Amino acid sequence: MKVLLLYDYPPSPAGLATQGHLLHRGLTELGVDVHSVNFESAQEKEWYYRWFEPDIVVGVGYWGHTPYLVLHPQRYGVQPVPWLVADGYMGDYHEILEKLPLILVTSNWVKSVYVRDGLSGKNIEVLPVGCDTDAFIPRDKNDPKVTAVRESFGIAPDQIMIMTIGGDATSKGAQEVMQALALIDTKAPDWKYVCKVWPQPRTEKQNSIDMQLATDLGIEKNVTYTTNVTSRNFMPYLLAACDIYAAPSRLEGFGMIQVEAGACGKPVIGIKAMGLLDTIVDGETGFLAEVATEIRLRETILNDESGHKISRKVVFKEPRIVDYRASVHDIAKYLMELMTNAKLRKKMGEAGRRRVVEKFDYRVVAKRFVEIISKRLGIS
Repeated sequence: MKVLLLYDYPPSPAGLATQGHLLHRGLTELGVDVHSVNFESAQEKEWYYRWFEPDIVVGVGYWGHTPYLVLHPQRYGVQPVPWLVADGYMGDYHEILEKLPLILVTSNWVKSVYVRDGLSGKNIEVLPVGCDTDAFIPRDKNDPKVTAVRESFGIAPDQIMIMTIGGDATSKGAQEVMQALALIDTKAPDWKYVCKVWPQPRTEKQNSIDMQLATDLGIEKNVTYTTNVTSRNFMPYLLAACDIYAAPSRLEGFGMIQVEAGACGKPVIGIKAMGLLDTIVDGETGFLAEVATEIRLRETILNDESGHKISRKVVFKEPRIVDYRASVHDIAKYLMELMTNAKLRKKMGEAGRRRVVEKFDYRVVAKRFVEIISKRLGIS
């Protein structure tokens, strides 16, 4: 089997790049002949088509990347297999994607979104994102690298550190977490809440809004927002430093960082919806808060981010769910249980680690990929 992978290559620390990179690594370890190239690099992709002659071209992205991931390899007679995430609504390329023999998606929820928006689903298989369980491991709290992380945030050894990580914190449910912390503040053990976000213009504005909420709630002294570029080398220690990973995301197709937190032996608080239904076992590896609100839209604008050069409005026959909000009271209850019970944190963390190793280790994902390709396309 010869595989050409298209993604954000060379890999940045972002989710889609990590998704592609870990599949490349897993396939290489299985002995599969595999190469990677940037999904937008037309000339380099063509170069690989000509000399490498791949059996399949696997592209990591979402439906708006169809010109790069599907149409380009088809022009050169190479079989594309897109590995897609969802971004709320599929607005185009239905006919092109429906005719493919195989589409991979990252979770059962992502599959349901594509089916809801017009695909039959008969050519869709779920392939989760891999996790490097050799790097993301449980670490002793006294490990100097872990201690250094906590010290950099001004967190004492006896304080409970709750963490949320994302491109921005709001989309990961940070506002709901802060409201929950405000509810239990006077009853809970001494705590600090750290939100690690990626530096970009939209997060600067969102961070200000979030910190104003913390001030309004009266918990601003216990909340820290850190905005830095970080590498994948730092992430295992960042997660190892926390006691609880809380990310009841408003939109989550898979939940890669939740899985990595589980691999580090951390209990996770999520939301009972979307991709987290695949990755977190409620009450065993973490807690899933009930959905309090579904955000529905009757119309949307498709623009260049959705693969359209000219913006156009789409009106839905039925309102579409585009966002969720987790129950603040559920989050508060679960935080209190975990903050006051170290044995429960350890038990859930150990269960989370076992599940990630069994289901989401990048080598397990690579083997599953080979099985799907062999079964669906007859390529071995």
